[in-house]
Amino acid sequence: MNAMVVLDFVGVGLFAATGALSASRKQLDIIGFLFLAAVTGVGGGTVRDLILGVSVFWVIEPIYILVCGITATMIYFTAHLLESRYRWLLWLDAVALSAYCVFGAYKGLLATGSPVVAIVMGTLTGTLGGILRDVLANEPSVLLRREIYVTAALAGAVAFVVADVVGLTEPVSAVAGFVAALAIRGIGLALGWALPTYRSRPGCNPDNMG
Repeated sequence: MNAMVVLDFVGVGLFAATGALSASRKQLDIIGFLFLAAVTGVGGGTVRDLILGVSVFWVIEPIYILVCGITATMIYFTAHLLESRYRWLLWLDAVALSAYCVFGAYKGLLATGSPVVAIVMGTLTGTLGGILRDVLANEPSVLLRREIYVTAALAGAVAFVVADVVGLTEPVSAVAGFVAALAIRGIGLALGWALPTYRSRPGCNPDNMG
C-alpha cells in the first residue's frame, strides 16, 4: 500500500469519525451516525472528483463507504467513553485535514498537471468535509473558529506540490505536506494562533473628498 492510498483512507476514516462524534453530541440514532460519518468522510473527495471531471472515488471503490459505516458503528458504541468529545473532534479533524489536503493535491496534479489546480483541490478536499459536517450537525463551524483552519490545508497542499515539482519522491512529498498542515493546524489549536482579522473602519465622508 503506497503513501497516497494510506493518506486517502486516513482522511476518509478520520473525517468519518468526526462526523460520528458530531452525531453523538447531538444524540442521534445509528442512522444519523451513519449519515453524518459518510457525508463527512467522502464529501470533500466527492466534490473534488466532480470538479475534476473524474469518476467519483467511492462509486468506483465502495470500500470507502464501508469504512465510513464501520467507523460510525464503532463510535456509536464507544463515544460515551470519551471525555471532551468536541476536543477529540477538532484534533481528529486536524489529522484528517492534513492527510486529505495532500491527497487532494495529488489527485489534482494527477488529473490536470497544474500546480495551481492541485493546490486548490488539496485545500478544498481537506476542508469541505469538516464544513459540511458542522453545517449538517449545527455545530460551531470550524471555518468560523478563530484558529487557523483553511490556511493549514493550503499550506499542506503547497508544501506537497512544491516538493513534487522540485523532484522529491512521492512519499517524501506526502510527508512534507502532511507535516506542514498538521503543524500549522496543531499550533493553531494548541496556542490559539490565528490570522489577523478584518476590522471595520469608519467610511469616507463625502464632504471631505476634493
